[in-house]
Amino acid sequence: MTKRKDVRVTIVLTCTTCTCKDAGGKSKGISRYTTRKNRRNTPIRLELKKFCACCRKHTFHKELKK
Repeated sequence: MTKRKDVRVTIVLTCTTCTCKDAGGKSKGISRYTTRKNRRNTPIRLELKKFCACCRKHTFHKELKK
């Protein structure tokens, strides 16, 4: 039997520097990644350097609030 509170949880990482605005004012979107982390080993919010397709460079991506 598995417990309700799993140790590994799925989290969403989003770009911290991305604005993604065109000249027309329309948004292209925000760069987001999904990953899994161990809740016991890393209780603080995760921050990783990933590639942002909107900014076209490597930027820091932080974990979103739930």
